[in-house]
Amino acid sequence: MTMLLVLGEYRIIGTEPDGDTIHFAPTDPLAFDKLKDAPVEVKNGVARARLDGVDALETHYDRTGPRIRQPTEFGDKAAQGLLDFLGFGNVRRVGQKVVSADPPQAPGWILTQGGDPFKRCVALLGTGTPPGADGAQIQVDVPLLQTTANHHLLRTGLVYPAFYGKLPRELRDELATVTRQAREAGLGLWPLDATTAPAGASVTGLSSLTEVVILPKLFRRLVDHFNLVEQSLACFPAYLAGKEDNVEVLSTRTKQLTLAPLVQIIDGSAVRMLAQPEDTVFAEN
Repeated sequence: MTMLLVLGEYRIIGTEPDGDTIHFAPTDPLAFDKLKDAPVEVKNGVARARLDGVDALETHYDRTGPRIRQPTEFGDKAAQGLLDFLGFGNVRRVGQKVVSADPPQAPGWILTQGGDPFKRCVALLGTGTPPGADGAQIQVDVPLLQTTANHHLLRTGLVYPAFYGKLPRELRDELATVTRQAREAGLGLWPLDATTAPAGASVTGLSSLTEVVILPKLFRRLVDHFNLVEQSLACFPAYLAGKEDNVEVLSTRTKQLTLAPLVQIIDGSAVRMLAQPEDTVFAEN
């Protein structure tokens, strides 16, 4: 599988970078014009880069209501882990917004197949010597993947995997492998992960979501449910059944139109996923 290589620099001053999204300014302002089937939005010379295969705990989710975040420790560790990997030091924030860093911007490169529904550039993020010329189509293999921030964050257990159909199977398998290794070694967030715990994650309403470590996609669905429907889990399966997610469970080769069959409510006060995050692949919307 080839991906478009784009050279540029990461910029964080005045932004709110988290563990899976950061601003990237391409050296060539027309670099993303080659991605006509999956466009990337560039404003004032800057695009938002969304790490492919990665989902970090939410630090400022507010799509359907007031801003809310997942447990502070691991959301912040993922964000800091990404900035450390990209070469930023002495990062100072006011709230979530970065007000200073050394350096204020860092050179780097990304490999991408295009944008997501929000026109963010879904990409593998790298630093140092790029693997080719700016604007070239690069064959991405496992050794190249292993040099990226995406691989680093999953290998160190700071984030969850989030696989979509465009990610080549060879790369997905490598990211799934390092995810399992991090879980088995008890790295990062995994010792507190309740996503697939037999007893589930205790969820009694919106405020309880700030205290449990669960898959961010499940967190977002729960937040939206509580904001739009009710402050209990009673109707959560019905809510999920109305959200088209098109997910495949790899181990059983089963495909579902929604997440509802993969989510279990326990005693009305806990929720769990019935498949590990790395065992699921979602279709691009």
